[in-house]
Amino acid sequence: MLNLILPLLLLLAPADRLSSNSLEENKQEKFEVDNKIIPWEIKDAVVEALAYFPELAGVRIDFEFKDRINGAVMQAQPRVLTLLVTGKEKREYRIKITRELDLGDEILAIENVPHDALVGWIGHELGHIMDYKDRSTVNMMHFGMRYMMSNKRLTEAEIAADTYAISCGMGHQILTVKNYILNQEGFDDKYRNKIRDLYMSPAQILSLQEELEEDEG
Repeated sequence: MLNLILPLLLLLAPADRLSSNSLEENKQEKFEVDNKIIPWEIKDAVVEALAYFPELAGVRIDFEFKDRINGAVMQAQPRVLTLLVTGKEKREYRIKITRELDLGDEILAIENVPHDALVGWIGHELGHIMDYKDRSTVNMMHFGMRYMMSNKRLTEAEIAADTYAISCGMGHQILTVKNYILNQEGFDDKYRNKIRDLYMSPAQILSLQEELEEDEG
């Protein structure tokens, strides 16, 4: 069991410490609704994204600003204690969100990202939580290990998150954020290439959206 828990704990961030940064974060004004805690600056985008996921009603999700997230702009995770101790019905999650984007000549506060792109970014992370919420603890441990060790599994997880969001009606927003990352000047080439190589492409998003619309018709 330990060999399964350790990779998962590495995938998940360590527990928050009472650093000066975290104390400063706690001072920021928060908006609370439906067991969600949201930074005031992005409440409109988060509430709009949540409206597409009625299955997450009542699920505890903390949206947390971070100065930096290695290799990502946002990251959805189950909270370790609730993953290991409570059942999946009471599992809690957090979505870490980079406070500012470094676009080379410009530092852009996350709330100043174009609205539909920001909603799509958040929707993608909520898609991850949709993927996580019905997994057992053991399944999540295996998932964490495979996610860390295989680009194929990482791609499957990212495509699953996009698919959940698009199937909930967020095709426009998911397409908007992908185009924003791929076309906005200033994003680090390594990050942009990661989005190209491991995530659903704009063409795939359009194809899936059209397929879902045809099925509904």
